[in-house]
Amino acid sequence: MTSLLAVDNISKSFGGLKAVADVSLTVMPGEICSVIGPNGAGKTTLFNMVSGVLRPTAGRIIFNGTDLAGVSSSRFAAIGIGRTFQNLALFKHGTVVENILTGRHTHLRSSVLDAVLFFGRTRAEEIDARRRVEEIIEFLEIEHIRDAIVGTLSYGQQKRVELARALACEPKLLLLDEMVSGMNQEETEDIARFVLDIRDELGITVLMIEHEMRIVMDISDRVHVMNFGRKIAEGAPEEVRRDPAVAEAYLGGHRGQRAGQKAGTDVSA
Repeated sequence: MTSLLAVDNISKSFGGLKAVADVSLTVMPGEICSVIGPNGAGKTTLFNMVSGVLRPTAGRIIFNGTDLAGVSSSRFAAIGIGRTFQNLALFKHGTVVENILTGRHTHLRSSVLDAVLFFGRTRAEEIDARRRVEEIIEFLEIEHIRDAIVGTLSYGQQKRVELARALACEPKLLLLDEMVSGMNQEETEDIARFVLDIRDELGITVLMIEHEMRIVMDISDRVHVMNFGRKIAEGAPEEVRRDPAVAEAYLGGHRGQRAGQKAGTDVSA
């Protein structure tokens, strides 16, 4: 089977700082993959390159057979890459529905004249967009806040709205950047369930950065571990859990490794 995403020896430098160094990874269709590592490991920089926010200094990123070097950053959503951000990027004065609708912009094909007169294709696109938004609202179980102003919602609810907006662009690959950061246990469990449903029911491949190790170990098919800008390990969750290099990166040397093994895990949040 051909990979959906192939990251081939990419690097990113900011002046004299090499934030990502020669990182390679693949994501197969239908997988849930996680990228983990201590703070400053280069995970978000990697995501920024995959999502078109940054361009690699070196290396290639192939998505669904297309070299992303030849794709404008404004077209990444249109070709099937959706993303949430660690820091919320919502329109706080808009409603939930209005925020989710902004994720449909990549599917609009109407001309300016069509939009002004609101007939033909524009009307059909509007009807289709609102139908799709309502389906996503039901899928993520946020019907009760659909008309609420986003700025009045709890942090956990806002994170779910951002996830809804990312789904609205109908991605083939969904990038989740610390989706459960700041959430309580119930909210965290809900998001884990939704991520599985996104893969199983919607057929969307997921690549996520996550510090919550319970989610990583419970729902990931494969885990990629980064430290100081480099990938230091890759494998199934249990393989990564037992990897001494991962224990050292998270807990610091042999003393930390022994402590992690005693606790039943070699990595921690």
